[in-house]
Amino acid sequence: MRIFIIHNFYQHAGGEDAVFQQEVHALSEEHQVETFTCQNKKGFKGIQQYLSYPFNIREAKKIAQRVAVFKPDVVHIHNLHYALGPWLIRQIYKLGIPVVMTLHNYRLLCPSATLFFAGQLFRASLQENFPWTAVKNKVLDHSFLKTFLTGFTYWWHRRLGTWNQVARYIVLSDFAKNNFVQSTFPVPAERFTVRPNAVDVERLQQERTHTFIYIGRLSEEKGIIPLLQAIADTSFTLKVFGTGPQQALVEELQAQHTNIEYMGFHSQERLRQELETATALIVPSVCYEGMPMSILEAFAKGTPVVASNIGILQEMVVPLFTGLSFDPYQKESIKRALAEWIALSQAQKEEIGNNCRQVYEKNYTVAQNMHRLLAIYQEVQIKN
Repeated sequence: MRIFIIHNFYQHAGGEDAVFQQEVHALSEEHQVETFTCQNKKGFKGIQQYLSYPFNIREAKKIAQRVAVFKPDVVHIHNLHYALGPWLIRQIYKLGIPVVMTLHNYRLLCPSATLFFAGQLFRASLQENFPWTAVKNKVLDHSFLKTFLTGFTYWWHRRLGTWNQVARYIVLSDFAKNNFVQSTFPVPAERFTVRPNAVDVERLQQERTHTFIYIGRLSEEKGIIPLLQAIADTSFTLKVFGTGPQQALVEELQAQHTNIEYMGFHSQERLRQELETATALIVPSVCYEGMPMSILEAFAKGTPVVASNIGILQEMVVPLFTGLSFDPYQKESIKRALAEWIALSQAQKEEIGNNCRQVYEKNYTVAQNMHRLLAIYQEVQIKN
């Protein structure tokens, strides 16, 4: 099969980039794959990119020319924001080639992309044709202009019918699919297919410690500070891995409490080693996650997860089967969940860890992921 894959890298690397690279590598082993990538810039160049966002005809034509020469069976788009923009969908559609698009976030519904603002879930845009509430609240980088331009871009392409020119949208969970289907997004439910992320990780069965582990960005929507504040005066020990805008606050809390250890940024290999020996991974997010790769890595290692009871985390973390859940807005709920985990017998923890590995093997291996993806490609070819 001939596959053309498009991706817009953000200024800072993230999970979407890892998924894009993983899929290109896996597909290239048996198929002819060509890619087109670009990256968001800072400064004047970045301003130019952003102002071109709604109608980036020049970039769209350049990509369409590449697609026409390659003659793929399918075009797969990951991220359009913001150096590319939606106009390229229209150019590819004119070529008669089916387009598949992975929705890693909720940007097509709301400029926030995460449905999170000011420390709370933000769902107002889901039932608005134009996201006026988001614009008034400046949900994107606290900027009226950026929020308006992003909202306008996706609203205008609703008016043009651009989103109905995508043959299939890939979402990461039933939760994400329901948010799109129940919103004002003008695309029928049958255009959405659930396909989770994946990892390839071996399990080495190392001896477990009593230490919890956090892996992720140190930012408000990840709930890291409320987590640290909840355990600050307890006997629970926690290692924190990652960097981000709240790093200084994390370091300040570490200096005041000996049970908190800030580890900084480390390689994927080191993180996997830490997951292998941790008693559980903690995911305290207060936003709607896409599908955290850290949870997939944990499941692959047979490491249970103690997570927020929000969004997809409720689907992935089943209490006393793959871990435990808590209300991230309630410190007592966090402490109760951690105390409950510590109180479980070794046999119970091992059983839950084995469940995690089984869930991984059933749902989240790269081989299964590629099988599902190729089935989607074949289906849109038949219907095209």
